[in-house]
Amino acid sequence: MPWIQLKLNTTGSQAESLSDALVESGAVSVTFQDSHDNPVFEPLPGETLLWGDTDVIGLFDAQTDMDEVVAILEQHPLLGAGFHKKIEQIEDKDWEREWMDNFHPMRFGQRLWICPSWREVPDPDAVNVMLDPGLAFGTGTHPTTSLCLQWLDGLDLSGKTVIDFGCGSGILAIAALKLGAARAIGIDIDPQAIQASRDNAERNGVSAQLDLYLSKDKPADLYADVVVANILAGPLRELAPVISELVKPGGVLGLSGVLATQAIAVAQAYQDKFSLEPVAVNEEWSRITGRRL
Repeated sequence: MPWIQLKLNTTGSQAESLSDALVESGAVSVTFQDSHDNPVFEPLPGETLLWGDTDVIGLFDAQTDMDEVVAILEQHPLLGAGFHKKIEQIEDKDWEREWMDNFHPMRFGQRLWICPSWREVPDPDAVNVMLDPGLAFGTGTHPTTSLCLQWLDGLDLSGKTVIDFGCGSGILAIAALKLGAARAIGIDIDPQAIQASRDNAERNGVSAQLDLYLSKDKPADLYADVVVANILAGPLRELAPVISELVKPGGVLGLSGVLATQAIAVAQAYQDKFSLEPVAVNEEWSRITGRRL
């Protein structure tokens, strides 16, 4: 089937934000491309532009009303009215293979590597998580996931129980198990996330240590030494009473999926029950951590 491609030029530091904006406006996939060898934008007469180093490319169904998409994107603070773009019809291709070709092994912290299941691990002696996210969120490429992985890598998880609230692909729960946790629990509202987490746990040989629940089905008395939640600022605030009660007294909490500008508001929802640490920031995203009082 035919598709519509919308291409934006930006810098590496802004690429993730524009990727999120394309997804929110209806893109079925987003990829990044080095722009230096792929010039696609032509200045208007009399216009001189300094192009960034990254093209962000959104793929839309051919029936999409691109005028509506452009109107949505014009509200983004990095774009504005009349932003430069290239929109074109393209032929169908193997987009899954295209994405797979651009997902590479990545290191987080001192010990941990996240490796696509179809590639060889760069360091066989490291803590390697073999990942195929399927239709669920979480590969490590997004700054929020990266912040959580680095935090987990810095903890002593030996013998601990870890809850991954909003588990997506299972990347955080599985990483915790590979880093020494005795048990992990993944919770999500999406059945596809539960399936992806189960498949990835089996791929990594930790399925016997991982319990998975749809949010509505989780046990009432569930709690853990470590709780990590990489979702969004709104749900993190709204679910603060629920998430807080999952952490044992003296246990630790890590929250991400939060823009740096949202960190204070999210932290305020947890400050009565946790001794909070300084907020960590990666690009425009933040991570909030603390210990249960």
